[in-house]
Amino acid sequence: MPENAIYQGYDQTGLDAQYNNRARVPEHTDIHDVYQAQGDAVLADFDARLDISYGPSAEETLDIYLPKTGPAGGALADGMPVNVFLHGGYWFSRHKNDFRFLARGMVPSGAALVVVNYALVPSVDLDELVRQCRAAIAWTHQNAAGFGGDPERIFVSGHSAGGQLTAMMMSTVWPAFADHLPANVIKGGCALSGIYDLTPMPLSYMQETLQFTPDQVARNSPITLSPSTKAPLIVGVGGDESEEFLRQSQAFAEQWGTPGGIECWLMTLDDINHFTILGEFADPKSVLTQAVLQQMGLG
Repeated sequence: MPENAIYQGYDQTGLDAQYNNRARVPEHTDIHDVYQAQGDAVLADFDARLDISYGPSAEETLDIYLPKTGPAGGALADGMPVNVFLHGGYWFSRHKNDFRFLARGMVPSGAALVVVNYALVPSVDLDELVRQCRAAIAWTHQNAAGFGGDPERIFVSGHSAGGQLTAMMMSTVWPAFADHLPANVIKGGCALSGIYDLTPMPLSYMQETLQFTPDQVARNSPITLSPSTKAPLIVGVGGDESEEFLRQSQAFAEQWGTPGGIECWLMTLDDINHFTILGEFADPKSVLTQAVLQQMGLG
């Protein structure tokens, strides 16, 4: 172990490299440009209900993507499963509009996709960011029937920081958050390329922006928490991701999937990196999307 190791045997340079996905994948801007173009097309291909408020601040909005029943649209069947997606960006970047393209993955099979926006660190702290995501889930449960969704079939998914947020949603005791909510609001989840132990974040180059406190790290590290129900979870990670992202996903899946835990499926996708895994989630024929559709009863 290096004499100047600060975490898991990494020195400062090594730790920063493990969590700097943009440096690890220099073509990330090209990948996102493709996603952006696909997202623009989504607005014409699906019934998109945009910028719906779920909370008091301007940032607390969400988009809903629904299948069209025909070329001219039309009435939607009631009772669709609803998947709520929480975006990544290390809690301090990205916007829901960057993830419109994901509707191509599951909406054609008869799911409603809700893409959540939330206020970013450091304009709010991590605890408030998590609260906003919980509020979006609560809004979805209360309003699902109004857009043809089934409030008894709500699922959650997220990527990178959104993977951590997905796990936080699955550890939430919902009646304590809002007394009108049942304990089993969420029926299943899919966490992609997540950070489930926040311990290395304050040690990394991102701490200047994140300003995570020890208490925030403890409250918001899913690996130290427990799932609140027996809802199943897919933990996906790209095979080409850094050793730390692979380790975090494996450790988390093992922790939550221990005897007495939940059905927790670790899915490592060969030849996929931190950014291209979103392309898999947007591909209705991918192994990843097929697993999510099966979890939602649409496989």
